Amino acid sequence: MTATVVVLGAGYAGAGAILSLEDALDEETDLVWVSDNDYHLVLHESHRCIRDPSVQQNVTIPVDSIKSPSTRFIQGEVTGLDCDDQEVSLDDGSTVSYDYALVTLGSQTAYYGIEGLEEHSLTLKGLDDAFEIHDQVKEAAREATEDDPAQVAIGGAGLSGIQTAGEVAEFRDMHHAPIEITLVEALDEIFPGNDPELQGALRKRLLDLDIEIATGDPITQAEAGEIHFESGESLAHDVFVWTGGITGQDAMGDASLDDEHNRVNADATFETSDDRVFALGDSAIVDQPDGPCPPTAQAAWQAAEVAGENVARALHGQPLAEWTHESKGTVVSVGDKAVAHDVVGVPMNTFGGPAAEILKKGIATRWIRDVGGTLRAARAWPNM
Repeated sequence: MTATVVVLGAGYAGAGAILSLEDALDEETDLVWVSDNDYHLVLHESHRCIRDPSVQQNVTIPVDSIKSPSTRFIQGEVTGLDCDDQEVSLDDGSTVSYDYALVTLGSQTAYYGIEGLEEHSLTLKGLDDAFEIHDQVKEAAREATEDDPAQVAIGGAGLSGIQTAGEVAEFRDMHHAPIEITLVEALDEIFPGNDPELQGALRKRLLDLDIEIATGDPITQAEAGEIHFESGESLAHDVFVWTGGITGQDAMGDASLDDEHNRVNADATFETSDDRVFALGDSAIVDQPDGPCPPTAQAAWQAAEVAGENVARALHGQPLAEWTHESKGTVVSVGDKAVAHDVVGVPMNTFGGPAAEILKKGIATRWIRDVGGTLRAARAWPNM
């Protein structure tokens, strides 16, 4: 009897897992790929579309350019996972049966119960989000003057917030637009939890782009055109982007799996509390010796190869391999500049300049090459 393996999601973990599974499974297995989009988005470069929406062609890869013809693709939004009946529910009312499921649905924005935040902010979790930020920044700039500049506020000074601020600044400078940008962070430091040397290098580049940085004052309420802080201060804005955190997808809330905020708990083999369901990427909290695996693109694509192999092993009753995350370093873009830190094989701890910028381009185009081919990667290089 033919077994069915279903992969849910087309992010880094999903695309990588498809390639791994196609190598590991035999022809007797029905491999099904389910996603709400018929393309893979190079999410860690989607912020480039804030400055220039035409970059879309370089950060989206059609699923047909990734998968083999024998892998079935179903476009639809996953709304639920029934572990008892081994069925995936889609938004059109249809279901997909599975023998094994690999959950790579990614995450959604977390609002932490802050009043008005979801209703009065933009996010950056997909291509349409980047386009919306572009359009609103452009419109605000059109109505602004040098005496009354447009105010763009970005909440959360993690990776997404920093890179979003950098792209808005590049848009401002490219169009000589009257825009003021404020990056706000509840904690006392930007890029919280990271090395102080890296934080300092990022702060310098943000300030060089005339981005105001406000830290140590959490947002307590958001309204149309204004956000309020714990200190009692407020900040008026024309555009407000919230990048302050992630949580799991709602579809996993009723899946009867061990989870935290809809992010499924998985061990180092990616097996969940149901031995027919595996999970990785932002959908999962993957157990590691030093704590949960970080929800990064780097970790997702490293994990995908082992996760795909483990699903094939489970299908054949073989022992599962444990995966250990190994950080290759951190590279963050700030507009056209970049900062690299703790990069494997590089003697300098933290560095910027052309070396960091080329490294950032190289990371993005290497992934595009791996999933979409060399020609597509070469075309994308100038915009990364």
